[in-house]
Amino acid sequence: MNIWLILILVAGISLFFFYASYSMRSGVYIKTLNRNPKAGNVVALTFDDGPDPVQTLKILDILKEHDIQACFFSIGRKITGNEDIIRRMKAEGHLVGNHSFAHSNKFPLYSLKRMIADLKACGDELARITGCETSLFRPPYGVSNPTIARAVKKMKYTVIGWNIRTFDTCSGSIEKIVKRVDKKLSPGSVILLHDTMDFSDILLKSILAMLKQRCYKVISIDELFNFNF
Repeated sequence: MNIWLILILVAGISLFFFYASYSMRSGVYIKTLNRNPKAGNVVALTFDDGPDPVQTLKILDILKEHDIQACFFSIGRKITGNEDIIRRMKAEGHLVGNHSFAHSNKFPLYSLKRMIADLKACGDELARITGCETSLFRPPYGVSNPTIARAVKKMKYTVIGWNIRTFDTCSGSIEKIVKRVDKKLSPGSVILLHDTMDFSDILLKSILAMLKQRCYKVISIDELFNFNF
């Protein structure tokens, strides 16, 4: 076989597996809920990597002011000392999901046993505080692979993805981030944000103003996908 053809095939296969692992919408390994286009001019807000003792409280204040419910994917190791924040999320009608305990960049390389132990540790912390188990999960960094798929199936998680990634952890320009969201905005979108950045509250206000201008309403994840979590 021609060497160039072999190289092209290898490159193509490599790109496929890269896409399968790093695209939440690929669905190759895990079925994820990323968008519901039939829902009309509505979006759902999701926040990763908290709770943060400062910024998460600011986010909650803004959401309360606008009577909006969001979904917070929390890191287990950050919960200790921030239990009241998790309780407030629950009390104010927000959904709380599992985002792993350690949020390690090596999470996708864990053995199945270690991965399940990590997820269980986070889930147990959330259940201890909220009084109920969460069935929502978002993989660290949005990465998926066969081991993560097996863990999700075993633990019966519903995986929430997104179709609008703000890249708010990479850019400090609120104007650029809002323009990115506006450009990708479509009916039934799920927006990925983080409640850990020092400008998270200002960014949220700007996004809400843009959504209002575009006549989009913010609803919760369970309402968007018509699930009873």
